[in-house]
Order: sequence, then structure tokens, then C-alpha cells
Amino acid sequence: MSQLTAGALKGLATALRQQQKPLTEHWMQLVFGDADVEHSDDLTYRQLADHIPRIFDEICLVLESQDMDSQEHAIEQDARQHGKWRWQQGYRIDELVRELDLLRQVLLAAIGDYAQNHPSFDRKREERARLITDQALSFVTLTSIREAVGERDRKLDEYTRMLERANQELTLRQRLISDLYETRMQVARRVAHDLRNFLNVFATALQLIGRSQAKNDRALALAKRQVADMATLVDEMGEYSKVLGDDSILTVERFDLAELFDELTQLCQASAAAKGLALKGRVDPALSMITSNRLKMKQIALNLLSNAIKYTATGEVELAMVTSGAKHWTLRVSDTGMGISEEDRERVFEEFERAASDEIPGTGLGLAIVKELARELHGVIRFESYKGRGSVFEVRFPLVLEIDGAASVI
Repeated sequence: MSQLTAGALKGLATALRQQQKPLTEHWMQLVFGDADVEHSDDLTYRQLADHIPRIFDEICLVLESQDMDSQEHAIEQDARQHGKWRWQQGYRIDELVRELDLLRQVLLAAIGDYAQNHPSFDRKREERARLITDQALSFVTLTSIREAVGERDRKLDEYTRMLERANQELTLRQRLISDLYETRMQVARRVAHDLRNFLNVFATALQLIGRSQAKNDRALALAKRQVADMATLVDEMGEYSKVLGDDSILTVERFDLAELFDELTQLCQASAAAKGLALKGRVDPALSMITSNRLKMKQIALNLLSNAIKYTATGEVELAMVTSGAKHWTLRVSDTGMGISEEDRERVFEEFERAASDEIPGTGLGLAIVKELARELHGVIRFESYKGRGSVFEVRFPLVLEIDGAASVI
């Protein structure tokens, strides 16, 4: 290329540098107004400008030297930073390409204006300037795209590794939970089986003693009571192991709450009367048919009522079924019993935990069973209790139990 052409291109580069600010501002206005560059609306002027002024100046240096190789490293560094930042700012690849194409249009238009105002800058020199600018901007665009794609891939790899770690941890936790449940069920079944065998032998021995002329009637009565208490333990452990191990499809049906209420009061009337307790009850007239699992609902209510009667020495126990909003109802069991101290409230729903003295028989499984069954029926448990002032247990249920996929309606 002749010295005249080199001098002409240096003159162009000088003129472009003098117009750098207005040309950059014009480019930013085009980007902000372009519907294809949506994410530019989220940027300030400073954020949008980014590395463009430095890239602009480096293109001018290429025009002066007519040597892309001399500025390639600097252009590459700024183009990479531009692509990286645009990706972090939320740009899509097509938006990045579009904004750099608008920069190309601005620069080529400026070269055309310069050629019109400088007759000595002939068509060959204009074409040479356009070619150099186009090559430089193509390099900028390609480098920016590669960096943006690389940043995207790095993030995808990072997120993939995070997901893999999360999946591994989730799988491990699920396995531990599954093993824990299986262990709990095995322990409950084994203990219940061993106790049942022992009870059978013990009960047979008591029958033989009763037929003999044994004089110690008090000892015999105590032994019978122990057998009865142990039988209760076996029954409750067996029930709890069934609750934990029940993987059958949950069935739901429509049934009348008033009929269930009558059945519950009849079942508990004798045990309440035996302790001299008044068993009261009420059903909200607005309640009638609900859709749920009737057997599990009955188990929940019976466990709460049995607990209330067991831990109440004097006074009354009340069963109530009331509406709770448009789509829910509440099962409430209250008593005037010994209540639960504040330090015991956190653990009463755990297995084998009791908030009463050892004088009152029990296994500490009743509320654990209630907790598991309520979870299955989408029930939310709350209770209030104060030492020496009784307790109120409430379970809020949906009027219509909806189970994803696996439920069947009978």
C-alpha cells in the first residue's frame, strides 16, 4: 500500500478519534432503541458502553498501521471482556451479535461521511478502510461470542456439578430415611413378636396359678395387670409398625362425619364412665359429607380420645367437629386432665415419648401414630396444653382429600 494511502488512513483514524464520543453515543441510542436487543433496557449508559470505547480506539490503531496482527492481542482481550460481561448482564447471543453489528454500521457510515467530505479520500481508499474495519469488527464479534458461549458452558458445567452433588446428597438422604424407616419397622415387629410369645406363656402360667390354691391374690392381680399393660404395648407397637410400613394405595370415600362422631362416642363412652368422666361432644350442623380415608380418620380420633381419657382424672373430655373455612374442617379433642409442661411439648409426638408419670400406663406411641396418619390425610396438627390445666388437640383436614395420582376413590 502506498504512502499516500497510509497517510489517508491515518487521517481517517484521527478524524474518527475526534468523533469517538458522539459516534459512541449514537451507537448507544441505536442499541437502546433496537427491539432485538431487549436486555439493553436493563443497563445504564456506562454499562452499555463497556469496552466499546477501547475497541473503537484499537480499530483506529489498526487503520493507522494497516496491521491487524499488531493490535490483535489488545482487541482480543477487550472483546473477551465485552462478551463475558454481556453474558453476565443477561444478553442472548443474538443480542450480542446485533449490538456489534450496529457498531459496524455506525463506523462504516462514519467512513462514508469522511470520504464524502474529503475528495482526496478516493473510492479505493474508502474500500480499504471499510475492509479493515469490517475485519476488525468480525474478529471482535467472533471473540465476544466465543467468550459468551464459554461463560455459558462454564456456568452450565458448574450448575451440572451442583445438581449432581445435590442429587447424590438427596439419594443418600432418601436411602438413609428408607433404612431408618425399615429399621424402625423391623424393631417394632421383632419386639411385638417376642413380647407376644412371652405374653402367651405368661398368660398360660397365670391361668395355671389361678386354678391352684394360691394364697397371694394381690400378687396375682398385679401380674394380670402387667400382662394387660404389656398386651396394650404389643398392640400399639403392632399398629405403629403397620402405619409406618403401609405402602398401599390410599383409598378415599365420601362418608358422613355425624355417623363417625356417633361411632366414636359410643366406643369411648364406657372407658370415660369407668373413670367418672363426662364425655361431651358436638358436630357443626354445617358439616355433613366429607371425602377422606374413613378408617385412618377413625384411628386418629380414637388415639386422641384414648389419650385424653387416660390422662384425665376428673372432669370431662370433649370431642368436637367444626368447620374451618370454606375447604377445611377441624377435629378437636379437649380435656381437663394433667396437661403437658412447656419443656415436654416439643417431644410428645416422638416415638416412646411420654409427658406423664410412670404410674399411668402407656407406650408413648399414640401421638406418634396420630402424627403419621395426619400427614397421610393432609392434616395440620396444633395443640395447647398447660401443666395441671388440661389439653386441646386440633387437626385441620381438607373437606375433600386430593391425592396426586396414586389415590383411588371407593
